Amino acid sequence: MTRKEKVNILMVDDQPAKLLSYEVILGELGENLVKASSGKEALELLLKNDFAVVLMDVSMPDLDGFEMADIIHQHPRFQKTAIIFISGVHLTDLDRIKGYQRGAVDYISVPVVPELLRAKVSVFAELHRKSSQLEILNRELRRLSVSLIATQDEERRRIARELHDGLGQDLTVVKIMLQGVFREEQSAESREQAIGDVLRLIDGSLQQIRSVSYLLHPPLLDEIGLRSALGWYLDGLSKRGGIEITMGMQPPDFPRLASELETTLFRVIQEALTNVFRHSRATKAFVTLEKREGEIAATVRDDGVGIPDEIAEFRDGSIGVGIGGMRQRIKELGGELFLRNTRPGTIVEVVIPINSASADLQAVPAAYPSQKVTVKGSSAGVGPT
Repeated sequence: MTRKEKVNILMVDDQPAKLLSYEVILGELGENLVKASSGKEALELLLKNDFAVVLMDVSMPDLDGFEMADIIHQHPRFQKTAIIFISGVHLTDLDRIKGYQRGAVDYISVPVVPELLRAKVSVFAELHRKSSQLEILNRELRRLSVSLIATQDEERRRIARELHDGLGQDLTVVKIMLQGVFREEQSAESREQAIGDVLRLIDGSLQQIRSVSYLLHPPLLDEIGLRSALGWYLDGLSKRGGIEITMGMQPPDFPRLASELETTLFRVIQEALTNVFRHSRATKAFVTLEKREGEIAATVRDDGVGIPDEIAEFRDGSIGVGIGGMRQRIKELGGELFLRNTRPGTIVEVVIPINSASADLQAVPAAYPSQKVTVKGSSAGVGPT
């Protein structure tokens, strides 16, 4: 995470002077410090908030530290909460064992050494922060896994429909027409016309196979590279959707990249433009791809209605499988995904680090040789159907 999330630290002691001293010592950590002057008050705060560390006096009038630790760790929410006891009296080994059995993770004796207290609290606060981040990532991963399965099933159904309704129907007609060609009563002229119709249907079927195959994985991506594959895809999307798409490359002779990196960039740009086509109500889109020192940056910008702030901020539960999948692909390569509202429009930016092994510095022999290519809805070319 780019910004350190603060965690809550609960300080429990019946003496206000001690609480003030703990607050001064731990203030340098930059965490949220919460004070409680009794065990009862501490329990009320625990029920309302999530705490990374509980710093607690062993000797308190209403509930001593051992009793309170026992109550805390009986609750499922607090079983992993770190408890550090502070004691002004000498504790025997039996006392320490008693504390550990009730969930204590450490002891500090009075007089308190500020550096020692800060160090111990800092360690447990950081462990809690990392654990919380891991829990969020695992939850997001589970959600994405479920969404991915649903998306795969939907994609299979879509391909099955296309094959059945398009290719399947055409091949059925071809079969019927071929059966008629060999009938004796057919005249030479009718037979010749039927053969011509069959050839046209076969050409159409081949075109459908190419379109489905190209959308699943464009051969140009492997054969010539990202630049030409993107040019082909933008041609087809613009022709189908009537959106004016401008593509810019820097440097103009954009180099080949590692296969995994090219595939990731293509899929991310494809997903971003699909969202533009489906949701943005945009009339123009701009795609830029730039090789910088040590990184590749890709940007998709449109002039549409924008996106909600919760999606731009990647809040839990707000992003769908498309954006979640893009983000995961990029993370696997050590990169970052950024979403910004420009009012009007949206910017999707991807930055992925590269090293010398990630890029072949040979220029791409491109079907789209200029630095900037404007693809309009009337442009020719084979594209998605």
